[in-house]
Amino acid sequence: MQSHPTTLSGWLSLLETMHPKAIDMGLERVAQVKDRLGIHFDCPVIIVGGTNGKGSTCAMLEAILMQAGYRVGVYTSPHLIDFNERARVHGEPATDDALVNQFAAVEEKRGDVSLTYFEFTTLAIMRLFAQSGLDAVILEVGLGGRLDAVNVIDADVAIVTSVDIDHTEYLGDTREKIGFEKAGIFRPGRTAICGDPVPPQSLIDHAKAIGADLWLFGHDFNYSGDKQQWNYGGRAQRRNSLGYPALRGANQLLNASAVLAALEALRDRLPVGAQEVRTGLALVDLPGRFQVLPGRPAIVLDVAHNPHAAATLAQNLDNMGFHPYTYAVFGAMQDKDIDGIIAHLKDRVDHWCLTDLPLPRAASADYIRKKLADAGIVPCTEAGKECTVETFDTPATAFENARSRAGENDRIAVFGSFLTVAGVMEARRAEGQR
Repeated sequence: MQSHPTTLSGWLSLLETMHPKAIDMGLERVAQVKDRLGIHFDCPVIIVGGTNGKGSTCAMLEAILMQAGYRVGVYTSPHLIDFNERARVHGEPATDDALVNQFAAVEEKRGDVSLTYFEFTTLAIMRLFAQSGLDAVILEVGLGGRLDAVNVIDADVAIVTSVDIDHTEYLGDTREKIGFEKAGIFRPGRTAICGDPVPPQSLIDHAKAIGADLWLFGHDFNYSGDKQQWNYGGRAQRRNSLGYPALRGANQLLNASAVLAALEALRDRLPVGAQEVRTGLALVDLPGRFQVLPGRPAIVLDVAHNPHAAATLAQNLDNMGFHPYTYAVFGAMQDKDIDGIIAHLKDRVDHWCLTDLPLPRAASADYIRKKLADAGIVPCTEAGKECTVETFDTPATAFENARSRAGENDRIAVFGSFLTVAGVMEARRAEGQR
């Protein structure tokens, strides 16, 4: 009898090599093992897809529902530092033992069905949630929607936060093609929410074709507000005098509105009071999403890794006020639109600290340096136009260089990939800083 790992790290190492492809889109294999495992939810399930804003939306749903006293399970990916971050049960990361037990259960039932790392771990976490006596389950799509592993579950409410160009090799190279893929999480007769102010026609057409109950931002729900507070308006529910979400950033009201639309659709099964919404929005926490760390110089951590997210990051940096110099700690995957990311941020950054990342598909720091040069960004010592471009082996060393040169009134923006932010977070944690 073949022995299996007994530790979480052992399982994760095994799973990385278990399937010939890192990404293998399709539901047939996942659905087969799900049925063998008997995974089923008696509570409402919310699936959250979209190009950007998924993590923030999941975090706000979780925070509000927990304030209302519900036991909530949240599955998100990727993680920043510890794998356990992907599975939260009532606000706490799953323990190593809980995950190891679920991995063993999936392995026992999968038979000769080959699963990717993402598919295997998704099924394990779904089974953990199904056995945890939850009142609500929130599942974040990993990539796309139609063929993503979480889509083996029929969501009571599906949210598409935004639609833009990313993962073109899997989803297509236009918003219309990508919109169709993301609309694949919608179900006939069930609530389908789109928080993108300009939804692709393909998303609307698919929802109508299958008979989903489509809620569109600006038509079925909306928000208004001033600098002090904001109001949500839905089909049959208004929530007034709300405080702004604790998550900073220009797009967070769009995400919060989609969250409140989902809760409005579920109000008969998961009623939530006004004060619980206010407190949940005030306490929501999600590292690495325009996270501004205390202290000087200002340090911004943002997992922006595509042009759409980079545009939002640029807008958020503009709203921070004046800083003499901005240092960028920037690392990215080779398959990302690095030119598009640079285009949105080149006018906000004075000094570039480029980093390699510990994945084969990562772009090298030297490759990104050449992309900067193509965009006209080269070292300059002319007064008032100072610019430096340096390369480093790790996010930690790039960050340390930026921190050693930045003045107390400057700022450091860390972005480009989850791994870039994670590398800096790990370095700070080693120093005893959050």
